[in-house]
Amino acid sequence: MTERADRPTYRERHIDAKSVKEKKVQAVTIHGIRDIRVEEVPDPELRDPQDALVQVTHAAICGSDLWAYRGVSPREPGQRIGHEFIGVVTEIGRDVQHLRRGDLVIAPFMWSDGECRQCRAGWHTSCAQSGAWGQPGADGGQGEAVRVPFADATLVRVPATMDDAVLPALLTLADVLSTGHHGALASGVTPGDHVIVVGDGAVGLCGVLAARRLGAERVVLLGHHTERIEIARRFGAETYIGRSDSVVEEMRELTHGHGFDRVVEAVGTAQSLRTAISLAADGGTVGFVGVPHGGDGSVDLRQMFYRNVAVRGGVAPVRAYIPDLLSDVLTGELDAAAVFDHTIALDGVPRAYAKMEQREVLKALIRF
Repeated sequence: MTERADRPTYRERHIDAKSVKEKKVQAVTIHGIRDIRVEEVPDPELRDPQDALVQVTHAAICGSDLWAYRGVSPREPGQRIGHEFIGVVTEIGRDVQHLRRGDLVIAPFMWSDGECRQCRAGWHTSCAQSGAWGQPGADGGQGEAVRVPFADATLVRVPATMDDAVLPALLTLADVLSTGHHGALASGVTPGDHVIVVGDGAVGLCGVLAARRLGAERVVLLGHHTERIEIARRFGAETYIGRSDSVVEEMRELTHGHGFDRVVEAVGTAQSLRTAISLAADGGTVGFVGVPHGGDGSVDLRQMFYRNVAVRGGVAPVRAYIPDLLSDVLTGELDAAAVFDHTIALDGVPRAYAKMEQREVLKALIRF
């Protein structure tokens, strides 16, 4: 794909580092329950020789951001928020070797040093020096510019030029697509498997794509929302609305009572995890990637023991997955952009949070 000649490219629109410095930087901050604001924040500056500054072109609101919005996950008043973004490098520290000003980059939702034992093993989110965008003292991804620690190890450079239309698909690699992939890998999806995905949020929908990519013969999505069900069908899933108290029995009937070889849990409640375990076949595996929230988190260990059901998963080491998934996104073979059903400018973010909480929007895309 080639860049259009009739308008400036993303690099031409965002390459001027001076423009970032000359204007006040705007970013999304959180001040309390359901109190999201767009405010002026300090301009990002290089603090370490391994830092880079990125001017954000696209960002997103994640379902996990809603836990802070609702007050479930505490935040300091005025703290920045957001962890999904792509953008253009505008400045680099003197020790940054693999990035250049003007590079289009994808930022995983956590930074990491790339050198420790955990990073070398592919568990970048367990790096002792890792951190998350929007944590106290760090820039949030829902803002015009971000300082990136350990830039060489963290940022993934996009190697090819493309039409701007591909950028939303690239943005999904920062979290939801890579996390759906983590769920499919954790559950052990192999060619020919029968897979069920519990949850119709953006991660669950991406889990459908990931399971298909890994060769699953059959993928079923269990959800609650008609509009999201339609996206799942486009992604290649059989779909069911799970409103019945007997949903486990109904879903197991689809496999003649045996259950599913692999289950991806993408909600994060104790009930959804219990449901996922009950849906697994004896000897099957549950990959859980829903951010845990609510309830006591208890599961039936006896059921897992006597049926040999394994549970694996956790926070996705996105930095390990992006290079592998990126090539398929660039060729168009893997496109999760449909999870974005609402596009806004930065000043529309507070209203978008409300719409996502009210289930009027699945996932909001922020264009700068």
